Amino acid sequence: MKKQREADFLYLIFTASFIAALVTTNLIANKFVTVDLGFKSFQISAGVLPYPITFLITDILSEIFGKKRTQRVVMAGFFSSVFVLLILWLGNQFPAIDASPVSDDTYSNVFSNSWRVILSSMLAYLVAQFVDVRIYHFWKKLTNGKHLWLRNNGSTIISQLMDTSLVVFVLFVGTMSMEKMGQLIIDGWMFKAFFALCDTPLMYLSVYILQKWLGLRHNEEIPD
Repeated sequence: MKKQREADFLYLIFTASFIAALVTTNLIANKFVTVDLGFKSFQISAGVLPYPITFLITDILSEIFGKKRTQRVVMAGFFSSVFVLLILWLGNQFPAIDASPVSDDTYSNVFSNSWRVILSSMLAYLVAQFVDVRIYHFWKKLTNGKHLWLRNNGSTIISQLMDTSLVVFVLFVGTMSMEKMGQLIIDGWMFKAFFALCDTPLMYLSVYILQKWLGLRHNEEIPD
């Protein structure tokens, strides 16, 4: 019973962290930045910076809690983002007072495109996250729980390519050249893939600690 309570608490922590990273991604996605990692400079949306965290969390959840509970977190993230979109819209329906530190123009400049950003992000998010979870469990079943690095990186790299392509296409089609869109897709995907590879040791460490803590055997998941 104690282990079940601890498992439920961890599930809530991971869910909260996932939703926080996802909502932050949508809120800062309008800003585009250059990130120089030494071997390459990436032109990406600032929203890409926290996004790899969401895929790491879903992979950890998939490994420990299974496919169904991970998909519930994905759906919770979707509804949370829609709720945030409604709040942003509501905030724009009332004029700012003279003493407001944020004017109507400033609010509009920052959030006026949020509906399109969140729409593109959510479309890509639902497709990519469900693909990520399905590929992860496909490789887990195929390898009988072995080769954690393969399903961790393989599922993320494939799903991130889909995610980045859909976001850039929906967000900029008709307003940006195909060449520039292609460059943003390549940079965004390579940036995400690089950090997917970098988080592999963290994935191994997290799974090892959680399995020991919760008393799980190899390839065992918390019952739904």
